[in-house]
Amino acid sequence: MPLTKQTILITGAGGGLGSTAALALAQQGATIILLDKSIPKLEKAYDAIIAVNAPTPVIYPFDLAGATEVQYHELADTIAEKYGHINGLLHSAVELDAFTPLSIHGTMAWGHTLNVNLNAAVLLTQVLLPLLQKPEHASIVFTGDSFVREPRAYTGAYGVSKIALASYAKILAEELSDAGKIRVNTLIPGPVDSPLRKKSFPAEDKSKLPKMNEISPAYLYLFGAKSIGTTGQTVDARTFKL
Repeated sequence: MPLTKQTILITGAGGGLGSTAALALAQQGATIILLDKSIPKLEKAYDAIIAVNAPTPVIYPFDLAGATEVQYHELADTIAEKYGHINGLLHSAVELDAFTPLSIHGTMAWGHTLNVNLNAAVLLTQVLLPLLQKPEHASIVFTGDSFVREPRAYTGAYGVSKIALASYAKILAEELSDAGKIRVNTLIPGPVDSPLRKKSFPAEDKSKLPKMNEISPAYLYLFGAKSIGTTGQTVDARTFKL
């Protein structure tokens, strides 16, 4: 299995895409650190991995929206003590409350969304960089959205955070490119039959959308050896082919 002996941390691991990625990567031999604020969802993702006889994952309950900087460092210290390094980091956690005009966007919802979608990704990446720099190669993958190329009305804090996250990923990729050890890319899942999609577009016919596991090849590529040397790129799962 190509990901044997690799350790990958996934945020939002209890969510639809996060748990899908966790299962796909675990089936290729990776040990997955499942990070989410919902323990029941983490347990469900854990059970799915155990059911296919993949390496035993680790559950780490963590609230990205409310965690302090100290707690981020404690997380990194815990991983360092147990594994000594990590080979991959997938930012799959996402917050989308509702489509809202900017003129009436609530300040609490604004702050919460930016904390989960942007600030948490920045803080977590920063504290884990020393662990990602220890292997010969490592991969950081951010989850993007197709509309960042063409911002849309009413996407509110979600839209702003995703646009900012895409720019952050590009900057980080450029800063790390000289060392050649950590590749940084963004994955755009596109419309898929996921819990978030059902919440955001309740009237949509989901039977016409791809299933979540159909984008698994993109995850396997971005964390596998074939993507070594590829950094600063945006991969669209809808057009991706191995």
